[in-house]
This record gives sequence, C-alpha cells and structure tokens, in this order.
Amino acid sequence: MKRYLLAACVALAGAVHAEESVDLEMTSRIRQEAFNHSQVMPLLTHLTDEIGPRLTNSPAMAKANAWTRAKFDEWGLARVHDEPVAAFGRGWEFRSASVQMLSPRAFPLHALPKAWTPGTAGPVEGEVVAAKIEAKEDFEKFKGKLKGKIVFLSEARAYKPGEKSDFTRHTEATLDDLTGFTVPADEKPGTRAENRERRRKRNEFAPLLNRFLMEEGALATVSISGWDNGLVLVSGGGSRKAGEPVGVPALAMAAEHYNHVMRALERKQSVRLRVNVDAGFTGDADEPAYNTIAEIPGTGPHRNEVVMIGAHMDSWHGGTGAADNGAGVAVMMEAMRILKAVGARPDRTIRIALWTGEEQGLIGSADYVANHFGKYPEPADPKDKDIPVSLRDNKGKLIRTREYDQLAAYFNLDNGGGKIRGVYAQENLAATPIFEAWLKPFNDVGANTVTQRNTGSTDHISFDRIGLPGFQFVQDDLDYFTNVHHSDMDVLDHIVPEDLKQASAIVAAFAYNAAMRPVKLPRKPLIED
Repeated sequence: MKRYLLAACVALAGAVHAEESVDLEMTSRIRQEAFNHSQVMPLLTHLTDEIGPRLTNSPAMAKANAWTRAKFDEWGLARVHDEPVAAFGRGWEFRSASVQMLSPRAFPLHALPKAWTPGTAGPVEGEVVAAKIEAKEDFEKFKGKLKGKIVFLSEARAYKPGEKSDFTRHTEATLDDLTGFTVPADEKPGTRAENRERRRKRNEFAPLLNRFLMEEGALATVSISGWDNGLVLVSGGGSRKAGEPVGVPALAMAAEHYNHVMRALERKQSVRLRVNVDAGFTGDADEPAYNTIAEIPGTGPHRNEVVMIGAHMDSWHGGTGAADNGAGVAVMMEAMRILKAVGARPDRTIRIALWTGEEQGLIGSADYVANHFGKYPEPADPKDKDIPVSLRDNKGKLIRTREYDQLAAYFNLDNGGGKIRGVYAQENLAATPIFEAWLKPFNDVGANTVTQRNTGSTDHISFDRIGLPGFQFVQDDLDYFTNVHHSDMDVLDHIVPEDLKQASAIVAAFAYNAAMRPVKLPRKPLIED
C-alpha cells in the first residue's frame, strides 16, 4: 500500500510540475537582453565607484536614493518615490582616518572608524592602555586611568590560517547537499530567552560605556578586526540617536597590527600613537531613512496584485558596498530595465524596493512590510522595543492590512556577487515544482537547485515572518565570506560581471513568471501565538 501511495505522490508532483507554464519566448528575450545588452556593471560601477559606501542616513545614501529614482524615471517606471522609515537617527560620514605608531618605533597601523562615533578634530597623541571593559563592574577597575589614553578594548587573537579556498563556487556535490533538509532539534529550555537577554544587556551597556569613556577623558578606543590577513571588518559604534552619548573616537584595526601593539604592551613597552579621524554627524536631530520604490504596472485582471523584487542599498563604510549589497541592487535594477526593454506587459504589478537600514536589523524592509502588509503587536516590555523587529519573538495575533492578500511573492538578492544557483524555498513545499519549472530555462547557466532550507539575515525574512512568500536566491560564495563581507575589501574588483548578468536574467524571469501565473504563489501556513 505504501508503494502505491508513494507512486501516486510522485505522479501528482510530476503533474503539478507539468502544469506550470513558462513563456519560453519571453524568457528567450529576457536572456538575450541580459546577456548581450547588459547595463548591470555600469549601474554597479556608478553606485560604488562614483557614489561610494552608503551608510544608512548618510549623505551618500541620499545620493543613491536620488540616483536610483532618476534611473527609474529614465526607464519609464511608474510610481517612483522614496518612502520614509520612521526616525532612524542622525546621518554620519567619514573622510579620512590614520593611525601612526610613534613609539617604540614609527609604524603605520591600518584602522578605520566605527560608524556613528566622533572624529578627533585633528590629530591627537597618547599612550596605549589595554582595558577589557565588558560590564558595569569593570568601570571601577579603570576609573581615573584612561585620561589622555588610547584604549585597546579587545584581547589579542592568535592568527588562524584559512582552512578553505578564498574563492569558491558551488559544485554538484555542494548543491546536492544543499537539497538535504535537517529536522530541527528541540530547543534547549531557556535558549531563546538567554539570547534575548544578551541582546538586552548589549543595548543597555553600550550607552553606559560611551558615557564612561567620555567622562574619563579617553582620547580614542581601538578594537580588533574580526578577520585576519589585514582585512578590517568595521560596523557601528557610538550611537546614531540624537541625545544619546556617542563615546569617543572608536576604530577597528587589522588583527595583525592590533596584535603587534598588544605584544609591545606585554613586553612592558610604552606604546604611543597618533590618531587622526575626520568623521562626524551630518545633523543634530533624528531623521527618517528612505526606501526607494518603483514599479511596472500590471495590465491584466490581477493588476492590483503585486510581485516584489528587492535588495538593500545601504552598506557599511569600510569599502564601497559592492558585494554587500551593491551587486543585489544593480541586479534588481537591471531586471526592471530588462523587463521594460523587452516590452513586458505583466498581468500583476512588478514592484522593486531598494531597502535602507538592512545592516541595522532589516529596518527598512520591516517598516515597509508593517505599513503595507501586516505586523505583530508592539511588545509590552519597553526593553523589547529597542530590539529590531526582525529579531523579536512573534507575540500575539498578526494585524493584517488590506494589502496583505495582494502580495504574490517577494524575491531578494543579498549574498554577494555570485551567480544564482537556485532558490531557497523556505519550507514552502508547494513552491518547489513551480521554481523548478522556472529554473529549467537557466539550467544551462548553472541554476537548477531548489532547497527547502531556510536562510536568514536578510530582507526576505521581513515577509516570511508574517506568512508572506518571501524568497532569497542561492548564490555562489566567491570570496564573500572570506574577504569582502563587511570589510574594507568590499569593492568593485571582487565582482564577476558575468555572474551579475546571469543573475539579472533569472530575477527578471522569476518576476515575470510570478506576475503571469493564473494564481498567486502558494503560501505556507502561518503559525500564530
């Protein structure tokens, strides 16, 4: 009996697959435009080399919003506009940073400032002191000892050689492994609560440390980069909120240079540095951040339904945000250009969203989803309100808007510049045969994998967490997680143009296919508290 049931299930799956219609004539036109008339690299080059890094609410991010709007207008997209995202905080930018060791010998040290920390207002010189300050209890140990000092906050870290190639692509074996699904183990009691408590403590401790360092008169702080081989991983510090203590100038330093200083301190040598950071806030009050939105209006009976594609336009400031996530932005823009160039007249509306604030916790997409589609009630505990929506537990019944049922699908690209190899179905079993059919015309360029696995940490989660069909594509890693992610090497040189051409074609085809289906994509059951 089991054998017959299995055969019936296989036959049913094959029937569903066979019923999925793909317009191969339109797909061919999309491929031709994407592969032979691509604009994806000029788009990415302007975004990164011309505009540069796009920290949320920075002047460069405002330039990126304006430039993308202008391109969308040029291509004839509709409803081109920016949508505000609450009161994000103040803008910030930096122009230069240098750290010079003066003694025990002269030596330049590679470091970059953390976002939302003050500059030095000219060069400052001081002795280095190592001070591990991780809790309020540590303040007393260093009270009265930091005035005029440059404080090294991290412990030294032994160099660890890389165990895999810097540059990797998926193989048939790794893609096959990706299709396997691991049944999640029962969560240990208290684990989620413990994680939330750690986040709360970080939120509470940061302003206390900032105030302590300011009151003690420290000149600057330095932390060790999270990666080796001279790479500087740098994100935020201080505070972006007006009225909160921002601390003192704070930098992240290449690990090998940081260790060099720490070894000198261990030898009881006096280490003196000159630090010069030209950085600062671009306003005195909290301001909204902005998502940039545009669309190709639907022309059929489902014109009021929407297919969305998107990528986050904000970046950290160490590099130029080429892989994270200028590549995704350029691909999504190019997909819209392609659809206009081939004369697509979709049944449903196809909308692009270029998000802000992803690096601070999916803030831009979470705000958009809450305003347009649905949200969970605000947490009762005020401390939980300081935790990004994307990191909260879902508590209570989802509050849906009138647009909730109008979203057909959302597709996201945010794992670097690697070519698309498939798509994460996010445990949406009913979507699998549909995506397999959509990928078939692109099997010859390496895209053939549909996995039920969940993947997190980017903007499709804002949709998925409220039961909407949100998906992220599977991409080749290249050197995303070995050299460029959040580092000063996130620059245009690490991008492979052919990969972005391939990705643009696939995104355009997925958007078109989703817009032309007789019915919206299937949704997973929403489990509410």
